[in-house]
Amino acid sequence: MAAAAREVGMGEVFVLVHGAQHGGWCWRRVADRLRAQGHTVHTPTLTGLGERAHLLSAEVGLSTMVRDVVGVLEAEELRDVVLVGHSFGALPVLGAADLAADRIRRIVLLDGLVVEPGHPAFDALAPDTVVQREADARRRGHGIAIPVASPKAFGVTDPEDAAWVARRLTPQPLRSYREPLALEGPLGNGLPVVYLHCTAPEYTAIAAGHTVVKDAGWEWRDLAASHDAMITAPDATTEALLRP
Repeated sequence: MAAAAREVGMGEVFVLVHGAQHGGWCWRRVADRLRAQGHTVHTPTLTGLGERAHLLSAEVGLSTMVRDVVGVLEAEELRDVVLVGHSFGALPVLGAADLAADRIRRIVLLDGLVVEPGHPAFDALAPDTVVQREADARRRGHGIAIPVASPKAFGVTDPEDAAWVARRLTPQPLRSYREPLALEGPLGNGLPVVYLHCTAPEYTAIAAGHTVVKDAGWEWRDLAASHDAMITAPDATTEALLRP
């Protein structure tokens, strides 16, 4: 259906998956731009975050979030999807590709956190960062959640944008970083994958995963934007997502 829609000028189907501590709200500017150009856009919020923060529990992990993404694809009966994952959201996207490849046309990882199959998100971070986040979860997250970071940590420095992001960020389920990425097939499941590397400035926390990306042979493109590019550079991000 989506392929036929493109032939008559009705646009593509995008599912935009947010990163840690964010929610579907963070895609507002990009989603508006895509819809204005005739595309269909879904911006789900992962369990335990954003407007679904009331569902936070010790049981919410990466596998929960993979099911969230697959659930959107299935419930909305989507096909030929451009599936986009930002930062931590790359992992639920790659998990969904393992389970629902027939619904996906291509994958875009926006400054994504990537690990090898069988590894948790924490393996992509520096050891001292892992220790700090675990400690923060014990002290300020009731042992089940990583407390929110400053918007500046995500490259959001404009005062109005930073205030918006600070209001909306919610603690990240700790288990989502501890639970390994369980896949039956290879990373990406044979689908075309583009990795958008944000360079202004570079978000060094996820740099360890770049080796995994390059070893996978995925297409690498630089994007002159900060880590939260969908907020700080929505025009450039939209253009990057639409590029074949």
